[in-house]
Amino acid sequence: MSAGGPVRADPSRASSTTLGEADLIGALQAGNAEAYEGFVRAHVTRVKAVADRYLRNEEDANDVVQETFLSAFKAIQRFEGKSQLSTWLHRIAVNAALMKVRSLGRKGEEKGAEHELDELLPQFVGFGAHATSQRAFGELPEEGIMRQETQSFVRQCIDQLPQPYRIALLLRDIEGLENEELASHLGISVNAAKIRVHRARQALRTLLEPRFTEPSS
Repeated sequence: MSAGGPVRADPSRASSTTLGEADLIGALQAGNAEAYEGFVRAHVTRVKAVADRYLRNEEDANDVVQETFLSAFKAIQRFEGKSQLSTWLHRIAVNAALMKVRSLGRKGEEKGAEHELDELLPQFVGFGAHATSQRAFGELPEEGIMRQETQSFVRQCIDQLPQPYRIALLLRDIEGLENEELASHLGISVNAAKIRVHRARQALRTLLEPRFTEPSS
């Protein structure tokens, strides 16, 4: 340390593994190739996990990963450090995934999704009574290995939802978007967004029932 204060790393030369957040931003903005490589290595697994949540095809998910980092590097000069780099990159990844989903969209997909989802929704008779008895969900297992198995099972069930509902559920319950932001991302009204999430949750419950409901007495 010099008499004038702490010595900061030269952002144009320092390795990304030796840099703090502020210096890493500086290194990236200075075009440090090693910082870029280290940044990708540090975050590629998490970005791929985001892509896999939204895209069911491996090639499409890989395209999202590539587009995420390309977009990040193009925008790094405008990054002001108001959030952590990882948070900023996560938002870019989600947006890249949604753009990919839209580019792959098929005409009439939502209409078909409605029909597909109907099979997973509760059926009612008479004055709103359930057509079949509803069993209470039991407590989720607490052991570490079981939690991992549970998370894997839940992800598999989410993957079975028709795409418009799966995307809505991920954005609301995984990404934590508020209803207004969710509606904006989906290009629908706030009320329609709420209904879509509600129906997605109902369908997901149906898929989860075999594992988590308590046996009827």
